[in-house]
Amino acid sequence: MVSRDSGESHRASTPLELLFDLCFVVAVAQAAVELHHALTENHIGSGLLSFAMVFYAIWWGWLNFTWFASAFDTDDVPYRLATFVQIAGALVVAAGVSQAFNGDFTVIVIGYVLMRLAMVGQWLRAARGDSAIRKTALRYATGIAVVQVLWIARLLLPDSLGLVSFFVLAILETSVPPIAERAGTTAWHPEHIAERYGLFTIIVLGESILSATMAIKEGMTDGEHIGALASLAGAGLVIVFGMWWLYFGQPGHTRITRRPGMRTSLSWGYGHYLIFASAAAVGAGLEVAVDYDTDATHLSGIVAALPTTVAVAVFLLSVWLLHIGPTNECRPIAIGFPVAAVLVLAASFTPAPIHVTAVLVVGLVVTTVLATRASSGRNAVNGV
Repeated sequence: MVSRDSGESHRASTPLELLFDLCFVVAVAQAAVELHHALTENHIGSGLLSFAMVFYAIWWGWLNFTWFASAFDTDDVPYRLATFVQIAGALVVAAGVSQAFNGDFTVIVIGYVLMRLAMVGQWLRAARGDSAIRKTALRYATGIAVVQVLWIARLLLPDSLGLVSFFVLAILETSVPPIAERAGTTAWHPEHIAERYGLFTIIVLGESILSATMAIKEGMTDGEHIGALASLAGAGLVIVFGMWWLYFGQPGHTRITRRPGMRTSLSWGYGHYLIFASAAAVGAGLEVAVDYDTDATHLSGIVAALPTTVAVAVFLLSVWLLHIGPTNECRPIAIGFPVAAVLVLAASFTPAPIHVTAVLVVGLVVTTVLATRASSGRNAVNGV
């Protein structure tokens, strides 16, 4: 196991990576289901906090595998077996989501530690196979192993320390890569990383569509509210289509190749937590909207709309910060994203918040398309 060439041409995701993503989205789906239940039952604060904590375990396991694979994927038997162990850990995490929303993180910790210990083995193998990166790999292996011991020890702490200890350990986990990479930078592939993140975004958006579709199907079984639910389904679909369009409107790798370095890779890689989590939350939000239209919840119209509008606004702001940036030379795009995010939040207070949100997302898509064409035309005229 030696470092791959970060400039390798035609570097694409492997079938094993795609299987990895599909299995991880099972855990994402479970988290979205539990978030929907918590919101519908008006357990908003505890539901959002539990979702954020559970999603951290899913996201961090996925992120670490993805960046390691970009630098060291050998696709041989030991590598595949170690990846299967990580997938098994993700499925254990998925099985523990329901208990976690009730305050019991035991099963999730078991699955999470299983994923992370498999990564320790991968880093030790990289340390043995590539002397140039040995110090970095050993730092990774040591840091990950120490934190896993602490995750297990956290299960023995009283409930009063549960939340504080979680955030302390999450900070320690996310500190391992920047500390390890000081000894030498791993050779991750920018286009490969961007493709991996893009594929996972697609899968999470697809899960949101599935969640909303199943909710609408269930709501139509009594033969009532068919018109309202059909309209809601159309608006929800337009929102997800628009989110896909806006994410892929700007090539993901351009930001991390324009200013290469630890700060850029960390901010771009870590920042996708908000993109992935908000994309997953949109499905839960649309399910809450279905419950409201079918009188299956006692939430007010504004409260029922907020899960969707807040998730879409967070998605827009996150894509803006990670893919575009406030200093983007195309001003309609640079300004359009934050303005649209604010208007989406304001849509919560309208009589048809999901439909208004769909219109605003479409408006932003149209703005980006026209602005990009205009910018390309000016560059062509100027010979750029």
